[in-house]
Order: sequence, then C-alpha cells, then structure tokens
Amino acid sequence: MKELVGIDEWKIVEDGIHMHNNRFYESLMSLGNGYMGMRGNFEEGFSGDTLQGTYIAGVYYPDKTRVGWWKNGYPEYFAKVINAPNFIGIDVILNGEKLDVAKMKVMGFKRELDMQHGCLKRYFTVQDKKGNVTEVCAERFLSLKRKEAATIKYSVTPVNYDGKIELTPYIDGNISNEDSNYDEKFWNEINRKSTDFNAYLTMETKKLGFRVTCAMKCDIKGESINIEKSQNISREKYVGKRFLVDVPKGKTAVLYKYITVTNNRYINNEKLEAEAVNLLNDIYRKGYDELFLEQKNAWNEEWEKSDIVIEGDAKAQQAIRFNIFQLSQTYRGDDPRLNIGPKGFTGEKYGGCTYWDTEAYCLPFYLSTHSSEVSKNLLIYRYKHLEKAKENARKLGFKGALYPMVTMNGEECHNEWEITFEEIHRNAAISYAIFNYVRYTGDEEYLPLFGYEVLVETSRFWADRVTYNKYKDVYMILGVTGPNEYENNVNNNWYTNKMAAWNLKYTLEVSKLLEEKYPKRYEELKRKLKISDDEFNKWKDIINKMYYPYIKEFDVFEQQDGYMDKEQILVSELDKKELPINQHWSWDRILRSCFIKQADVLQGLFFLGDEFDIETKKRNFDFYEPRTVHESSLSSCVHSILASEIGYKDKAYKLYLRTARLDLDNYNNDTDDGLHITSMAGTWMTITYGFGGMRIKDDMLSFNPYIPDGWEKYSFKIFFRNHIIKVAVEKDLIKISQSSGEKLNLRIFDNIYAVGPNSEIAIKY
Repeated sequence: MKELVGIDEWKIVEDGIHMHNNRFYESLMSLGNGYMGMRGNFEEGFSGDTLQGTYIAGVYYPDKTRVGWWKNGYPEYFAKVINAPNFIGIDVILNGEKLDVAKMKVMGFKRELDMQHGCLKRYFTVQDKKGNVTEVCAERFLSLKRKEAATIKYSVTPVNYDGKIELTPYIDGNISNEDSNYDEKFWNEINRKSTDFNAYLTMETKKLGFRVTCAMKCDIKGESINIEKSQNISREKYVGKRFLVDVPKGKTAVLYKYITVTNNRYINNEKLEAEAVNLLNDIYRKGYDELFLEQKNAWNEEWEKSDIVIEGDAKAQQAIRFNIFQLSQTYRGDDPRLNIGPKGFTGEKYGGCTYWDTEAYCLPFYLSTHSSEVSKNLLIYRYKHLEKAKENARKLGFKGALYPMVTMNGEECHNEWEITFEEIHRNAAISYAIFNYVRYTGDEEYLPLFGYEVLVETSRFWADRVTYNKYKDVYMILGVTGPNEYENNVNNNWYTNKMAAWNLKYTLEVSKLLEEKYPKRYEELKRKLKISDDEFNKWKDIINKMYYPYIKEFDVFEQQDGYMDKEQILVSELDKKELPINQHWSWDRILRSCFIKQADVLQGLFFLGDEFDIETKKRNFDFYEPRTVHESSLSSCVHSILASEIGYKDKAYKLYLRTARLDLDNYNNDTDDGLHITSMAGTWMTITYGFGGMRIKDDMLSFNPYIPDGWEKYSFKIFFRNHIIKVAVEKDLIKISQSSGEKLNLRIFDNIYAVGPNSEIAIKY
C-alpha cells in the first residue's frame, strides 16, 4: 500500500485511478469542519466499490443492541453517527451516456487533498463508447468559517466533440448505513421543495427526532455555452435541478453548487428551513472565489497555531500534517455537547461515539494548540454526563460513577461484555484528564466548579469495585480488561490497579487543596456529596494496600496475574504472514498468547512518568515492547514517546513513522473503513512529548529535545497559559521564541531559562 500515496508535504495524492482501493482513498480524502464531514466520495455516479458517507456532528441513531446471549447490564442500544443526506451529488450525462469512471475508459485521473487550504480536487479524462473524450475537474470544500456551508465547483470540457451535457445537482435523503443491524433506513422525510431559485430537503431521524435541512442553489457558467433547458425535480426524499447545456468543443461548462446544512441541535424546527435558505443566499452572493479565499485564510490561521515543520524528511512532514489536518477538521471545541469519535467524519466504524481516547490521547493536542476553552469543553462534556455515569455504575451494582466505554449522551452503548463490564480503566482516564488540564493550564478554579464532583464519584466506584483479600492484606481488582484488549477477564491488571489508586490519591489531594483555597465551596461540596472522614480513610487504606503484580526475574511490573504463565514468544519470532494476528488468528488463540495489542503497563509509565525513574521505564520497555504487535492505533505513539525518553532514538523514529503513517500506509489493513482520528493526537505527542521532551515539571513548561537522524530541523508551537512559544530544534542548537505573552521561565535540560515578550533564546547542546 505504501506506493499508493506519493510524498508531498502539503497534499495527499492518488495518481491514477485505483478501483480496488477506492475505499482507502475515500477515507484519506475525507473533509470536515467540526460541524459536519464526509468521505472523499465522487460527486457523479459511481458503480464501483464505495462507502458513501456524510456525517453531522451529534446526530446519531440508537440502533438496537443485538447479541446472541443477553446479559444483565447490557445497554439497550449501540449509538451510531448515521449517514446523513447526500448533498454533493451531481449526475452527469455526456451526449446520452451517464458519466461513470467505473464503466468508461479512464485516460487520466488524479484525486488530491489540499491540506493547506482544506480542499478536495479531482481531475480526470474519460472516453465514451463513441470515442468522445471529456475532461472533468471537481473541487469542493466544507467551510471552516461558515460551519453550515459547503461549495462545489464542477467543470466539464468536451475535448473532441460538441457536447450536449446534462448536469443534475441533487440532494438525496434515501441513504443508508452499511453498519446497521437490520438494513433499516434511519431517516423520514419531513418536507421538500424545488424551485427556480433554490431547493431544499428536510429529513428527521427515527426515534430521536434529529432534524436536518439541506439546501442548495446552483449556477452554470462558461464561455460560449448555452443552457438549453432547466428543470426542477422533486420526488420522495430527493430534490434536484436538471440542466441541459450545449457546450462547444474545447469549451468548459462550470457548475457551481452552493450548499447549506442546518440541524435542530442548534435551530428550532420551525426556523430550520428558513435559516438554511438565508445562509444559502448569503454564500451564493459571496460566490465561489470569495468563499474559497475565506477558506484559505481560515486554514492559514489554523496552521499558524498548530503546524509542525520538519526539514529534511518529506515523508515525516507529510504524515504529521495529515494527522494535524484531520484533527483540526474533526473537533473545533465550540460545543461542549460534542466530542471526538475514533473515526471522526471518515467512516461508520465505532459508531462515531466517544471513547477514552479523547481524555488519554486527544486532550494534550488541544491543550497545546488552542485556547484553554477548547480543552475545557472536552471536560465539560464528561461533567454533563456525570449523572448518567452514576446510572451506569448502579446498573452494574456499584456506587459512584462509571463512565461509559462508548457513548453519545453519557449512557453506555457498547455491547461486548469484556469491554462494557470489564474495561473499567476508562474511569481513571477521565480523572487523569482533569489532572492534566489543571496541571497544564493552571486553572484550579475548574476543580471546585466542575472537576471535584467527577473525582469523588469515580473514586467511589473504585472503592466499591476493589476486593479486599484478608489473607494477603491487600486490595485487588478482579475480572477486568486492561488497555491491552488481547487479555480479557484477568485479575489485577497492573495499569488498572495503578490508575485506580492514583485516582483515589489525586481526589484526596484535590480535597486538601479545596479545603485550603476554596473552603466555602468545599463545605458546600462535602454536604452535597455527603463526604465523610470514614470514606476518606477507606480510600487511604486502599491506596496503601493496593496489590501490584510483579515479575521478580526481570524486575518489571507484571501486566496482570498469570501473564508469565503464558508461553513467552517475541513478535520477531512470528511469521510475518500471520500479522496482524487479529486478522489471521482465532480469538481463542489470541487470548492464550502473550502478545499485546497496545501499551498497557507502558501506558501507566507514560501517564505517571514522574513516579518512575528512567531505568524502571527502560526495563519495562525492553520486556513489553518486543511482545507488542501494535494492532491498536493507540499503541505506537506511547511506545515512541517512551523510546525517546529512554534514549532509543532509532526505535522512537520507526514507531513515529508507524503511528504517523498508520492510515497513509495502511499498516493494519483497515484504512478502508475510516481513519484513526484519535490516535492522530498521539502522533502529535510523539514529536512534542517524544522528540521535544515536553513535560510539566514543578509547574513549569519543560523540554528535553533531540533531533532524529536524517532531519535537518523541526519546529512546533505551543500555547501555554496565555503564552505562545515556538520551539525549533537543530543538530546542536535549540531556539525558543515567544510571540505572545510576558516573560516566561522554561526548563531546558534541567536548567532554567527566561524568554521575554517577542524575543528568542538560543541554547547549544
């Protein structure tokens, strides 16, 4: 797959059409603006293999759970961000023959994602059965400035004939999801209208009543062309406008399609259509060129904040920009009801729901590249779901709050028992995100306002979930699945035990902080939450007596009880034809093997890095990384960061490329069904936290950077407590400049330096 994407620092290019890999390119070419998004589907009809996908943030369907053996505690439904009405469609008929690149002779084809400006382009030439040659150029973008707006410029040129070209732009609500239990259509039509001035279609989801209006307005322009006829089309779940255009040989007909999409998450049902039309008229008046100029400027501002520049390694440069681009398209941070799904707007897998990925991997990216309000909204999302998390815990028979593994509205909607009931480590990730946010931003006021309630209720869950072993005088956590999902129903997963104890400890620390700094609010919270000294004492006892499995022979933490009972084989000893094992082995064989899907013990060493010395990290890395198959998209980034920290620079770089080019090079053979959006934030960390050595130490921003072999220079920007700094690393020189903010003290290689306003410091190393 590596040869299918050419290396370009600002573009992703498919050069020549690849019918059998079309879904792969559709995923790579996805567009989004935080409000909505879509796969890189063709505008015109295509009879080849395709996954049609248009998605609107927060609009989902509760598809009924279907399992072979129902267990108490299972959720009633699995939430899915469903395929929304297709608003990009344009049927094209060339002299009586429908344009379809799967059926015509393709004489040239290029599909190109312009990451610098957020635009998707296609250029292709086809020949029909009569020998007529036609050139087509299609461009589209979803506006970053006007979230409800999308625009298409579709150009058709008959090269060797005078053409009668029929163009039918449309909106189609008769769509379905590929990933659904019963092949059910999830949308009902509410209203439609097609006139000479515009057309719109209003659809509503079944069950939950999410309502969406898609509106369009079209123009056709071109030298010497003649619009012979136009016709408005309106039928069930469909509106369109058909143009019959005479186009002389060598001339070009250009169709401009302006689209707006409104939904009732933001606008009342009664005003939905009127607002869609008003917005549509506004962008129509602006015109394509002015809208695209807005788009360029908006993306320039985005790149100014978040770009990472690598000199001397175009492959690495393309990869990190692709990751940053997709993250920036997926989540904008302006709505605390929204979150980040593992596939974003690029596919149906995982239902578009929220996982622990947000707190564990995505939060650091948004903390460092945007104002604190963006990452704060990610935390508010969980705070607003606290009551649902408490319901989830009660359903399983526990006190406190258990945050869901998979959710849209706070309810658990995942139906695999080993995940739903056992992968409870996600609870600690929510608490860790609060810690990470406060540590980074210095916003302690978040704790008494929102954070403390979450910390207390997650702690209560842990205190109820542990088992006291009176014979060993220790607390254990039995029957869990750790981050490594290739181990189910294990006892005493080291990471889970460690993070549970940490969760309790941090809650006690915050209790003390609130008592000292916010005593009035603390007393209010104690009464509201009915906190007692006895409860705190129980937590302290659990912290002090938590059991941690350990392998004495290797002086490393044991992933869970019994891990060393397994046959110990290294990944290097496997036949490469058996990789990935999740596509070649039975689940039974995987569970009995020692192979690890993703960072587990090492995840804990990364999160709680200040608690462990370099030698401890090195021993555990040396033991576990050779046993890790990295078949989770979330694995390579953590390993790369730790490899950088312990001095394994070559390993760190190889793992960086694996995580950064996971989708571009299709490492796990699964890019077809969508991109790995949440792991892309981990990719960003491999450079900033890994190569750059960025940490918070003693309430101070700290760097311990190096430059990978083969790179000439790299740089990144960091937003930190109202300071914007740029870190540039060369072979023997580090330059740090500040473009916004007062004097800032930084720790570089354990020495303290001060960088003033609009100034730069240079440090040799």
